[in-house]
Amino acid sequence: MNNQTYSKPLNPVATLNVKDMGTITIELFPEVAPNTVHNFIALANRHYYDGLIFHRVIPSFMIQGGWGKEELRPIRGEFRSNGFVNDLRHTRGVISMARTNDPNSQTSQFFIMHQNAPHLDGQYAAFGIVVSGIEIVDQIVNKPRDPRDRPYDDVIIESLTVDLKGQVYPEPKTI
Repeated sequence: MNNQTYSKPLNPVATLNVKDMGTITIELFPEVAPNTVHNFIALANRHYYDGLIFHRVIPSFMIQGGWGKEELRPIRGEFRSNGFVNDLRHTRGVISMARTNDPNSQTSQFFIMHQNAPHLDGQYAAFGIVVSGIEIVDQIVNKPRDPRDRPYDDVIIESLTVDLKGQVYPEPKTI
């Protein structure tokens, strides 16, 4: 399904400011992965992401951030192989939730696709797409990095805020 299918004027929009690099703007799709979006919004509203880094970057794949400050309760993974209908494809610019091998281990970590990765479709909870700032993703993914794919110089999320467009979203349901 085309990712633009989910774009709606009242969808929440996340603004991710990356220190010394610029801004990535992401439209969130609550109709695709509602609890995942609720979780992301709740963490952003608590300023959880502020000051965290993109700790894993892999060219031609993705950038990952959001690993952080405290132990969080997980949420249920909203993707097909976990019994949830989520047809959002992992194409360039899509944001998705990271997890362990446990399909219900999503907490705060997210990744933004640098290039298409169809092998992730149905396996991870995709929940939005970059609407501006994809060039910042390109800059981040090209940073020199160590053998564990962590940039040598920290790529810092200065702030992550969400414009709710006047809508109200509930707290996420945790496990």
